[in-house]
Amino acid sequence: MSTPRFYYQAKLAPGAIVTLPENAAIHASRALRLQVGDAAILFNGDGNDYGCELLSIKKNTVIAKVKTLSRVDNESPLKVTLAQAISSGDRMDFTIQKAVEMGVSVIQPIASQRSVVKLSGERADKRREHWQNVVISTCEQSGRALVPEVNAPLTLANWLGTAPAFSARIMLSPTAALTLQELPIPQGEICLLIGAEGGLTPEEIDLSTRQNFIPVRLGKRILRTETAALAALAAIQTLWGDFNI
Repeated sequence: MSTPRFYYQAKLAPGAIVTLPENAAIHASRALRLQVGDAAILFNGDGNDYGCELLSIKKNTVIAKVKTLSRVDNESPLKVTLAQAISSGDRMDFTIQKAVEMGVSVIQPIASQRSVVKLSGERADKRREHWQNVVISTCEQSGRALVPEVNAPLTLANWLGTAPAFSARIMLSPTAALTLQELPIPQGEICLLIGAEGGLTPEEIDLSTRQNFIPVRLGKRILRTETAALAALAAIQTLWGDFNI
């Protein structure tokens, strides 16, 4: 079994004695049945892994000592923001999970006109927190030591008004004339815009195009929203990222 990894939201350094977060402690003691003296890895999003030894395991409390620090070098050379229209059911969780595995840097949920799930206020805050926990769990599994941020959900118009100056703005459209391979190699940050079930509305496509998003197609078939993001990210990593290594 590989050494288990747990997220620890605080500063870490060799020699420190730390108490694992309750959910990590429960997973370590009950699911993984780790014992005193076993090894574990902690990470806090600073790009390092911290090798630890478990000192004490009591019910929901696990105490560990940080023994080593090692820099993790598994990030994609591409900085990609996924602007994903909010999808329903488990689709959004699935998309976020797999996008993190694919190497995205930022996830921007978009409240599009065709999004079935409508979020606002406290409900939006709770959903964003849930999605951030999905990201953390995926980083634990995939070995990433930098934690992508999930931004607060915004309408497409509101987000476009404040979006960073990306080097490449890419929008999937099954009727687009261009393919990813025909685009120039991006020289900076990339944004990938994906619609929800049913895609973006004509008004949203027009608005995005006026904000310099380039429509591109992936093959000749119409993809589901949860498939589109993953297929596009895989193609982007293959063309310009680290999937071609």
